[in-house]
Amino acid sequence: MNTSTIVGRLTKEADLRYTSNGKAVANFTLASKRSFPNQNGEIESDFLPCVLWGKQAEALANYTRKGSLIYVTGEQRSRNYDDQQGNTRYVIETLVGSFELLETKEQFEKRNKNS
Repeated sequence: MNTSTIVGRLTKEADLRYTSNGKAVANFTLASKRSFPNQNGEIESDFLPCVLWGKQAEALANYTRKGSLIYVTGEQRSRNYDDQQGNTRYVIETLVGSFELLETKEQFEKRNKNS
């Protein structure tokens, strides 16, 4: 079974685009803290690329900002493509099935005002 659950903060605004047939797609990266410390006792974060399609992609782009705390569920997908120099690049990303905001607009603004 290929199921992923991630809680993290957006590293930047979601990149919302539309396909040639008008379907919305949002690409974004979540910074998610690991649940255990490293050898130095520090908690590290992983930066996880995600993709979301359709109306949910538009909602994510409209209701989140850099630093928004969200919960996503989906599955891991791998793909490859050739870059502009002709090199094959391999990508593993989370194909998001659903997401939830984990803080209100007021909580987000208060946290950002105090930081």
